[in-house]
Amino acid sequence: MTSTVRLTVSQALVRYLAALRAEVMQPDGSTSIQPYCGGVFAIFGHGNVAGLGEALHADRHRLPTFRAHSEQGMAHAAVAFAKTHFRQRMMAVTSSIGPGATNLVTSAALAHVARLPLLLLPGDIFASRLPDPVLQQVESFEQGDLSANDCLRPVTRYFDRIMQPGQLLAALPRAIQVMTDPAQCGPACLALPQDVQTQAFDWPMDFFHPPLIRLRRPPADAAELEQAVALLACAKRPLIVAGGGVLYSQAWEALRVFAETHGVPVAESQAGKGSLAWDHALNLGAIGVTGSPAANHAARHCDVLLAIGTRQQDFTSGSQALYSQATVLGLNVQPFDAARKRGRQLVADARIGLAQLGAGLAGWRADPRWTEELRARASAWAQRVAELTLHAPQGELPCDAEVIGALRESAADSGLDSARNDVVVCAAGTLPAELHKLWRSGLPGNYHVDYAYSCMGYEIAGGLGVKLARPEREVIVVVGDGSYMMLNAELATSVLLGRKIIVVVLDNRGYGCIERLQIRCGGASFNNMLDDCVPEGGERSSIDFARHAAAMGAEAVHVGGVQELRREMLRARASRRSQVLVIDTTHHRTTADGGAWWEVAVPEVSGRPEVQGARREYLHHKAGQRR
Repeated sequence: MTSTVRLTVSQALVRYLAALRAEVMQPDGSTSIQPYCGGVFAIFGHGNVAGLGEALHADRHRLPTFRAHSEQGMAHAAVAFAKTHFRQRMMAVTSSIGPGATNLVTSAALAHVARLPLLLLPGDIFASRLPDPVLQQVESFEQGDLSANDCLRPVTRYFDRIMQPGQLLAALPRAIQVMTDPAQCGPACLALPQDVQTQAFDWPMDFFHPPLIRLRRPPADAAELEQAVALLACAKRPLIVAGGGVLYSQAWEALRVFAETHGVPVAESQAGKGSLAWDHALNLGAIGVTGSPAANHAARHCDVLLAIGTRQQDFTSGSQALYSQATVLGLNVQPFDAARKRGRQLVADARIGLAQLGAGLAGWRADPRWTEELRARASAWAQRVAELTLHAPQGELPCDAEVIGALRESAADSGLDSARNDVVVCAAGTLPAELHKLWRSGLPGNYHVDYAYSCMGYEIAGGLGVKLARPEREVIVVVGDGSYMMLNAELATSVLLGRKIIVVVLDNRGYGCIERLQIRCGGASFNNMLDDCVPEGGERSSIDFARHAAAMGAEAVHVGGVQELRREMLRARASRRSQVLVIDTTHHRTTADGGAWWEVAVPEVSGRPEVQGARREYLHHKAGQRR
């Protein structure tokens, strides 16, 4: 007879999460067995405090619970934790019903787009329906079983509502299965009606002894592999684009060996930056709209492009116009991503797939002239990066590139190698473009930028999640004033939890990135910069970010320029408390080197001559798109 234990649904859920273990690979190649769930971020309300809250308290020594200040912020932190662990670990988040649940939608969408695990445990309305409508209930006149949590269906890979206790036996392992599947990985949601959370059930004891999680590494199909080898064997000017899948697969060493063995240069997407050390001779740097001259030159002239673990987002592909002349081979564990734009596909784990390709291509190398030309371009670009980031004109506000240089050099001032010690965190605006080109990453995972969902407000919360995952690293959050204003509460959480992060706020007094785009598309400057948005009877905005950050418990200072920033960074690195350094910058100067076309639709009809001119340029570029 199967032995059982009587627990509530909440108690069983928490005990199961606490028991999960995963085999985790570190950047140095070593492996260890670690808890799969790194903890639960919780903001309690009437929908989860009595059920899940009681269970989390009882098991707090085996499954830590973290208090946050906003549901979106805590979910961002959980996403960043999973990304930092290359999808090998995750965190759960729980909220009450109503606004607590709908506040999770943005983070779930971010995790969905970036293929990252996140377990959502929102409270829900009563399964019994007896007290309906309850506080915060979203009612439908047509669907009696609908609640606010149904907003999460389109942005999760797996959704279930636990209407009776026994359903958890199937639903919870299923959610874990989806989050640990290399092709299907993404957020999962188990909506928990508040009465069901508290109901008891006789659970089989073996339910609380789940098997060790080992992420699968599917090999390539033999026929696809044969075709892929034949395609590459004919290539004279091949180029690799390393995407986020290289990092998720921990395939950085396999990538290095393949590139060196076959003389194939490597360009990096936003998600793939750090796959190859910044100073490797074959690393051409960033590709695409935010790409380097070296990488984009290679993209425009390659004959075969091996896209590894990348979705070929428009910023990577130059809106499908950058490498339209090339035959694209997509090596990806997800078939949907492998076959983008009618390219050839090789569906496999990135690390296994590279090894299989290497074995099939024994003796083959790219044209030596191609390899040597791009080695020279890579070297020239590395030197140019130093010039761009260390240039600081007198009498002008600094630009993003000069701030990046000061942050990098501050590590050298401390006797550290920023490329190996610092993790930079960013998400939206001009900064991801400049960081993609100019940041030096010497270790996989030390470049942490959300440019899949490009979510303003991710930065500070994401920095907290990175610090939870990598407490030994210096986590530097680089954020614009616009993103800071959108979501900054988890700065206080970092102080509360004793997880120090360094936040550098670049204040250009508005949405400078979008204003530049607005003007480039022929529009007038409108509704972006703060000083342009003061209506009659309004008042000019004056925000003291340093005082605001200090009020949340951080040590904060407003610096006068890049040299002072560099000195303050030295102090900030030595401190144990979260730091905020604010610097005034300009949005008018950006790095002109490199770049590619990005399709932003321009109106066909407009009375502005500037729009008409932008429309003509737009149509010119569209003619070069891959069809």
